[in-house]
Amino acid sequence: MMRGVFAAVALSSLMTGAAGADDARPYSPVTQARLENPEPRNWLMFRRTFDANGYSPLEKIHTRNVKKLAPAWTFATGLREGHQSPPIVNDGVMFITTPHNHVIALDARTGEQLWRYERELPEDLMQLHPTNRGVALWGERVYMATVDAFLVALDARTGEVVWEQQIEDYTHGYYSTLAPLAVKGKILVGVSGGEMGIRGFVAAFDAESGELAWKTHTIPAPGEPGSDTWPGDTWKTGGVPVWVTGAYDPALGLTYWGAGNGGPWTGDTRPGDNLYSNSTLALDVETGRIVAHHQYHWNDSWDWDEVSTPLLIDYARGGKTIHGLVHPGRNGFLWFLERAKDRIRFVDAQPFVRNDVITKLDPVTGRPDYDLSKKPAVGKPATFCPSLSGGKNWPPAVFSPKTRLLYIPANDNLCATLNPEPATYTPGQIYTGVELMIGSETIDFVLHPEAKDHIGELQAWRVDEKPQQVWEHTFKQHLWGPLLVTGGNLVFAGGTNDRAFRAFDARTGKVLWEQRTSSGVVGVPTTYEVDGVQYVAVLSGWGVDAERIQGALNAKLPKSEQVSVPQGGVLWVFALEK
Repeated sequence: MMRGVFAAVALSSLMTGAAGADDARPYSPVTQARLENPEPRNWLMFRRTFDANGYSPLEKIHTRNVKKLAPAWTFATGLREGHQSPPIVNDGVMFITTPHNHVIALDARTGEQLWRYERELPEDLMQLHPTNRGVALWGERVYMATVDAFLVALDARTGEVVWEQQIEDYTHGYYSTLAPLAVKGKILVGVSGGEMGIRGFVAAFDAESGELAWKTHTIPAPGEPGSDTWPGDTWKTGGVPVWVTGAYDPALGLTYWGAGNGGPWTGDTRPGDNLYSNSTLALDVETGRIVAHHQYHWNDSWDWDEVSTPLLIDYARGGKTIHGLVHPGRNGFLWFLERAKDRIRFVDAQPFVRNDVITKLDPVTGRPDYDLSKKPAVGKPATFCPSLSGGKNWPPAVFSPKTRLLYIPANDNLCATLNPEPATYTPGQIYTGVELMIGSETIDFVLHPEAKDHIGELQAWRVDEKPQQVWEHTFKQHLWGPLLVTGGNLVFAGGTNDRAFRAFDARTGKVLWEQRTSSGVVGVPTTYEVDGVQYVAVLSGWGVDAERIQGALNAKLPKSEQVSVPQGGVLWVFALEK
């Protein structure tokens, strides 16, 4: 079913608990200046700042008093599945999103619900990833990208729909789960659906009118630079989705996005480098033109989609400052690049988890060589490390300018076997060449012997001069926790199947505090301040990939080590006890 291209009012949605226009509380408009220099008290976008560092300078909660952290209030969303949204806060007003595309506005001090928008989704919609990763703010509006591939603009004061715009046709496999990025009056989004033969892209819409400003595909069409890396018509259905919110460098006017893997999953079906799969793309924010790229690995055959946004970090090499891009990759390598107006330059890289596929990197370009015995193809199964879930999946890493350390939520000692089959393209249907069920005849996990010790790792890396791991905290099973780091020298993370949310000493990795929550924490934690009180907020709500990987691990583990994590979304907000 095709939806209207531009509708002034979304009749297929519900909005509850909204205040009328006259009695709505004051709201601080969000401007480009505020997004470029956000007040320490606020968290205005997915990673708080355009550099995607995930760092807050707030320091009232610190290493010496964090043990006094206690729940201030909670809010049950009433929904199941993976709750991955960061609580976005603008001067005391909080916005969260949930699976099935609800947007909820709350009083950030008390938890009082101000309004709730519920999108009515098409009955024939197949949700591979029933989740949402948050909103963007611009002016007096709130923006959400939806799983039926729409961009919705809401009135921040009331929750009323201002406009909605179709991003693409969901019946052809397109959907969106990321938080949009607001830049200079445009709302930028990417599309998921790489498992269903889409052709990925990043698009920008006018924040005021909803009109399309530009659209840049992640697979070049015939005649465009890089099109010769896709044989035949494979470019039409080659995937390369965009799962995670991009970063932005105001000085260069460039926005950086991670692009996913090609489809079907194994590279023998699409011989060539397959640009711009598994790459970071630098786009001109005004036009969408691809200015530069770096491809982390070519002709992917392992589902290592490099969708995570690189962190914009200036680091030192040889006594000089490099304006950098730092990317802990799903392929298990930690990449250091240089960003400039017209290029992305490879600097260096090294593995941060076990990788038995990449045998070496070109010292100038960073292009990897492969052990071809580890490269699966149709009729040629192969086992490889890290697994298809990667050394690091989508949960964001963070960087602290105080400690000069990069913190990575990693998984090690987990490998996989792929035994792909020929794939036939049908619009809107799975087009991977493997069954999307771990433990099937085409896809399975393999535990490395050292998995007896641990799989999950929270790692801290020094970024300057010669990168080096400084500390590591391990977890018996996998880690799916997005990170937050603060001026109080604390790293916050959930992501484990024991339902815990923890605070670590950012300098040593020592656990200083933890709270058992209602479900597993796969939400992005944030921190903010209202009336002089610092809060830490995170959604607890296990689901999507974390739950699926848990099921696969349970099948490999003795019954005594199997874990079942309860579902159900609850927002937890913490403050220091008085």
